[in-house]
Amino acid sequence: MIVRWGPASLVAEVCDELGVRSPLVVASPRWDGLELPVQPSGRWSEVPSVRVEEAADLARDGVIAVGGGSAIDLGKAVSATARVPLVSVPTTYSGAEWTPYFGVRDPQRRMRGGGAGARNAGIVYDVGLTVGLPRAETVGTAMNALAHCAEALYAHGHNPEADACALEGAQLISTYLPRVVESPDDRDLRTELLRGACGGGSALAGSMLALAHAMAQAIGGKYGLPHGTLNGICLPPALRYNARYAPAAVRAFGDAVGGDGAQRVEELTALGGVTRLSELGVPEDDLPELAASAAQRGGNQANPHPATPAEIEQLLRSVY
Repeated sequence: MIVRWGPASLVAEVCDELGVRSPLVVASPRWDGLELPVQPSGRWSEVPSVRVEEAADLARDGVIAVGGGSAIDLGKAVSATARVPLVSVPTTYSGAEWTPYFGVRDPQRRMRGGGAGARNAGIVYDVGLTVGLPRAETVGTAMNALAHCAEALYAHGHNPEADACALEGAQLISTYLPRVVESPDDRDLRTELLRGACGGGSALAGSMLALAHAMAQAIGGKYGLPHGTLNGICLPPALRYNARYAPAAVRAFGDAVGGDGAQRVEELTALGGVTRLSELGVPEDDLPELAASAAQRGGNQANPHPATPAEIEQLLRSVY
């Protein structure tokens, strides 16, 4: 993977190294004014989208995805379908740029499928593109990154290299997210927060997801709710559950974020304003169905001890 820190224009240098001459640009209309020094084969602005095959037909020899998790997931789906390399330019802290897995959502952000096989080849981190990111999206996507850090420590695929990235990422996110919320235009602070998210993404790529993501995906995919915010809500009960089965990993995460891990996640999540599932409009009567769905997901299966539907329902009710 080629990773560059600097202006988005560095995508031209990365594409040159990859031999990409005519990539499809996947980006929402928000980024219409962003100048990229490439000759694209086309531009796809419906983000998210289920029209993956149509987009893939426009991708001649590569894809450039600019945006948050939705844009990069769509770029990954196109990359996998067209079998061409992907260069990601993240504008949030989601960490999607590090994994070959993707979800396919409709324009209402409801999950319609997913897959794997994206040919991630390059990342350009332009901190300037994160300046101006609203508070809710800043906190939400940073909590997604923090969940990557936590779960990389105890998911079935965890390993020393991924652990090191996870602990460094968790420390940076815990330290700098509150400072970014206080001074959202400070590029230096956002640089450190983005480095934390990068650590979380790298850890995720070297490990797997676990229970918190399984719950967040089950809920978000059904109602089209923000994935990062849901991770901030679901991670504390998942940490408390996993303290019984992976106590050393949960303690290490707590040490990295500066105290009780679950409590610290709750404090950071509160910076975004939403801390309960009920505040997002999740119907309480749907909790048993959501718990059953989460129990079947890969994240739960990769958890140190897979939770039963009944146990997951209890966890969801604790944050309802």
